[in-house]
Amino acid sequence: MRPVRALRRAARREWGSLSATVCAALAADRLRAIPMTIAAVCLTALLHALQQHSWGLGVVHSLGTVRAEDPLPVSLLRTPLSLFVPAPDLPVWGALAQILVVFGTAEICLGRWRTLLIAYVATLAGTLYARIGVALGPDGLFGLPASDAVIADTGPSAAVVGLAVYLCYVHRARFTGALVIAAMVAEVVLKNNLAGKEHLVAIAAVLLMCVRAPRRDRPRDQDLRPGSGTRSGAPPIRSSNLRRGPTQRTSW
Repeated sequence: MRPVRALRRAARREWGSLSATVCAALAADRLRAIPMTIAAVCLTALLHALQQHSWGLGVVHSLGTVRAEDPLPVSLLRTPLSLFVPAPDLPVWGALAQILVVFGTAEICLGRWRTLLIAYVATLAGTLYARIGVALGPDGLFGLPASDAVIADTGPSAAVVGLAVYLCYVHRARFTGALVIAAMVAEVVLKNNLAGKEHLVAIAAVLLMCVRAPRRDRPRDQDLRPGSGTRSGAPPIRSSNLRRGPTQRTSW
């Protein structure tokens, strides 16, 4: 039983603050707590459905497909929508699940606008890296082969990775954050593909955002110590009888 208890304590330390915030919001508002996430899931499903038709495929490619060989202004215009265009080599249910879980958690914990900002910065960092990497060539330290210039650079994966790292920073889930980064490094080592390298660049961009994070987003000491309040960072509950006014009713 001791290993089980130790594992539970470790899980509470790692995810207690995050899970408490998410569960409280969902219990109070249900799906109304994540309207932006629901809209993103629906948009991704719609774009996937359009890609199944010849006429829709051209529309989606014209509006939301980014390649390193495209002119920079065109890529910048397409980047916001490219985030919601499912990658052609991955199952769509994977993209939908990533958006629902990670975007939903971020929307509750960070707010919709900060979630969109972090997602866009992570995606844009990967998109710009692809252009720089192709320009450097395969012989450069961070270079890419010329063949990567024609790869369709779409999907929410870079945004999901970036949001996951930012959430781990805010809620002090250090082990989970390190695990995410280690998984992305392993992807590059094992596959050495464009997507894996873009994920690492997205992580680097988000880590810079963590350094410049607003004060309300910076992690606080949330260790469970006697008299320190709750792990969620909320102030301790004060007794109602510390300052009892003349009209305050006393419970018996």
